Parts: sequence; C-alpha cells; structure tokens
Amino acid sequence: MKVLVIKLGALGDFVLAFRPFAAIRAHHLAAEITLLTTAPFAGLARHSPWFDRVLVDERPAWWDLAGLRRLRQSLRGYDFVYDLQTSGRSGRYFRLAGGPAWSGIARGASHPHANPARNRMHTIERQRDQLTAAGLASFPAPDLSWLTAAGPQLPPPYAVLVPGAAPHRPEKRWPAERFGELARQLQGRGLRPVVVGAGADRKLAAVIQGACPETLDLTGHTSLLDLGGLLARAALAVGNDTGPMHLAAAVGCPCLVLFSGASDPVLTAPRGRVTVLREKHLADLSAERVARALP
Repeated sequence: MKVLVIKLGALGDFVLAFRPFAAIRAHHLAAEITLLTTAPFAGLARHSPWFDRVLVDERPAWWDLAGLRRLRQSLRGYDFVYDLQTSGRSGRYFRLAGGPAWSGIARGASHPHANPARNRMHTIERQRDQLTAAGLASFPAPDLSWLTAAGPQLPPPYAVLVPGAAPHRPEKRWPAERFGELARQLQGRGLRPVVVGAGADRKLAAVIQGACPETLDLTGHTSLLDLGGLLARAALAVGNDTGPMHLAAAVGCPCLVLFSGASDPVLTAPRGRVTVLREKHLADLSAERVARALP
C-alpha cells in the first residue's frame, strides 16, 4: 500500500503534526509512506522514523504549467492520502492527484473532515478528529529520541530565548530590549541565556547581548534538528508565539510563551510543559512580570 501525507508548514503546525505522523505510521506499518512538504521541513522529516520518502512541494503558481505537471506527478499513484494541511491550496491537490481515497476537506473526499466546529478547535484536537473520521483509533506518543539527541552540547544549565517571529507579524514580538532585561535576570539566577532564531534575528540577539554580554548568540547557526536537541537539554525556554516554541514544548522543555492579542492561545498555543502569558500589546509586558512567570 502506498500512502501520501501532505503537511506543508509552517514550523509550529509541522511540529503539532508529530503525533498524527506517528499515528499514521502505526496504522500503516507495512505501507510505503511518503510525505509531501516544503523545503524548510524536508531535512527534519527525513531524520524522523515516520516516512519512507520525503518530497518537496515547490508550491508552483496555478499558471505555472510545468510546475503543476511536476506537482501532479508527485501526487499520483497513492492508495490513500492524508491531507493534514487542509488549506484551500492543498484541497485543490485532490483533483491533481486524480481523486484517490482522501482524508481532508477537499470536495469529494472519501473520508471528509466534516466537523462544523473544526475551525474552532486547537490544531491537535482538529487533526485527531480528522484522523478518527478516517478510521484511525490509536494515537501513540511520538518517539522523539532521534530529535532530542541532536544539536550542540552546551554546558548546562542554560535558558533559550526566542525573540523572533514571522516578519509580517511584528505585533507578535516582545521587544528585544525586554528580552535583554530578562537575560540579565536569568544570568543572575545562574542560567546562561542562549538566543536562537533565523539569521534575520541577529539584530535582536545583538540587542540582548548589549544588555547581557554573557548571552550566547546562535541565531542562524542551528538547523531544525539541531534546535530540537538544544531545546531538549535547556532548563527552560522563553519566546514569542512562534514555531521554535512549539518545538521546545514537543521535546519536553519547560516553556513560557508570550502571546499578544493578535493570536488566540486556545487555538494555537504549544502543548506540553507550557505556561502562557498574554498581553494585548506585548510592549506593555514588563520583564519583571515575565520573570515572575518563569516555569
């Protein structure tokens, strides 16, 4: 049997799909399972135990005929497809795939997720509900040992700071100056601050280092696999509502996640050893209040 799983991103959503990935693998032990994802997550997926093959969706424009032909080739030949992206775009893949047995929200799907409350459910409950409707009954905790053993081995104890967020969502960022104040307090407690993020977050790390020179800047220097192990060994992690905090929660790190009024933690918060601190405007959130809420 050949099974296709579609999960394109973003990082937080990809991490929240770890348990569904494990459930699909457990349900189809003898099947050849392929993941269709986007380039940022392909490397992480290839290290996981859930897939036999990983394909990259280049997300061609609908007028890019050559790109659509390549995408159609990637989607054809499967006995069952689990669309865990369940977006308007991935729903259109149902037709490109030739209409196979399909779990998702595409019109004509053989195993539709038709729960009218699906958009009011946290991603974890929504995906479990979708897979239950497709006949899955077991949802084992995913084995993440392949992830937690990875990454740089830093001298403990240390605390990870995640000051970045999606560039188009500045309202989801706690000011870097406040992260700097928090870094000084963490250093005073014997926890070395470690800043992680993309290369574009180096300016934020520089602000934090300016307030606390002992801070280690790893922005732009960790793959997602590296980041998983680094977070698994951290004493705690503090960050904005962004993908790395989902990864921290998944590997068991105690987390404090900062939410603005722009997002609803009931629907999107990481799950695990997680404390949520919410302020309508994050600029109004003091470092002292964050320090008091540390796990």
